[in-house]
Amino acid sequence: MTFGPLLFAPFAIQVHVVCALAAIVLGPVTLWRRSRDIWHRTAGYIWVIAMAITAISSFWISDTPMIGPFGPIHVLSVVTLTGLLRGINAARAGRTTAHQRTMKSLYFWAMGVAGVFTFLPERRMNDVFFSGHPLLGFIAMAVLIAGGLCLYWITERRRAI
Repeated sequence: MTFGPLLFAPFAIQVHVVCALAAIVLGPVTLWRRSRDIWHRTAGYIWVIAMAITAISSFWISDTPMIGPFGPIHVLSVVTLTGLLRGINAARAGRTTAHQRTMKSLYFWAMGVAGVFTFLPERRMNDVFFSGHPLLGFIAMAVLIAGGLCLYWITERRRAI
């Protein structure tokens, strides 16, 4: 593991990585704490800010531009920002179930899909964690995310029964 690719990266990438890591770490606290608990609310506010900054900062990062400076991953950033707004509006309106579903979906899909893209061979985070073994990074992230999604799907199915 080497932090060189991050230390010498443009500022937008550094901000993006710091906020994405904060969102990854805070996600479980916000998702599995009791609603209206002080830890849930505090972590939730910080998580929403971290997710928003992660999505917004992505517009200054364009490794694979297709339409101007934007690539396919930027669609995920727009979806994330609109999802955050929907989740916040649901919480303010007292629609707890809609709020929970929206935020869980954002955590698992936005962070999961972005995580897979991040660890593709020849990408910066793949170089940080798996320098010398680029395919290993992609496989490891795909397995980790698939396992997380399976766990999420199983727990959601149990709750529905």
